[in-house]
Amino acid sequence: MAPEGAPALVLAVPGAPSTATRSLAEEVVSIARSELPGLDARIGYLDGDDADADYPTLQAVLTRAAEERTARYEQAVAAGVEAKEPEGPVAVVVPLLAGPDGALLRRVRQAVMDSRIAAELTDVLGPHPLLAEALHVRLSEAGLARADRARLFTVATAADGIVLASVGGDEAVQAAGITGMLLAARLAVPVIAAALDEDGSIASVAEQLRASGSQQLALAPYLIGPEIDAALLEAAAAEVGCATAEPLGPYPAIGKLALAKYTTALGIAPPQTQGTPTH
Repeated sequence: MAPEGAPALVLAVPGAPSTATRSLAEEVVSIARSELPGLDARIGYLDGDDADADYPTLQAVLTRAAEERTARYEQAVAAGVEAKEPEGPVAVVVPLLAGPDGALLRRVRQAVMDSRIAAELTDVLGPHPLLAEALHVRLSEAGLARADRARLFTVATAADGIVLASVGGDEAVQAAGITGMLLAARLAVPVIAAALDEDGSIASVAEQLRASGSQQLALAPYLIGPEIDAALLEAAAAEVGCATAEPLGPYPAIGKLALAKYTTALGIAPPQTQGTPTH
């Protein structure tokens, strides 16, 4: 159970709000709540609109969390209940990003500052072994990798080289490379990270993989989804002539990692986080 009076977990969602984005974010916070019952989890959009209740801005969500905490305290006092005045952060803000994207993180930080609410901002979700697992599953779902290396069968379309597509420039590529090494160990094929938002990066990595002997490449998005236009992924895959897996999306590991960032920030014992077995 979440400690009584614990700060809210606020998921900071990048990208243009949409029903698909909201569904993804709601599934992520649902996973977090199932791991830690009683968790106050909320969603704030970087490009939200406070006139639209479905897509509130991050700043507005933080302000509301602070107002509700103050109201609970005042109601308790008015009812004659002995209550401790709220202290510590109102919320822990977790960016819904697999890797570092400087431009988006600056916007998240600015929104937190503009809210003037006491809130902690965590790191992004990766790199992490659970993200390597999620990438493996997305590749296997697309028929681009075997689901289980131990099984004695092959997938005819299985890739023998993976372009790990990130956004956020050099820093993001370096961070993705760490998860890429874990993915390479799972698949026993070379995995090299590249930047979708840098001209020529995807093509250069594809050329590097082909020069080293890989003939059947696959693009694995090291992305949750909302942070980039899907058309950019399709264009990148078409440019280098390879198939692509789906973004990570609301894979269970995403909700677990968001919760882990929250519990670490607060110094509370996290629930036991385990990977989802692949089949």
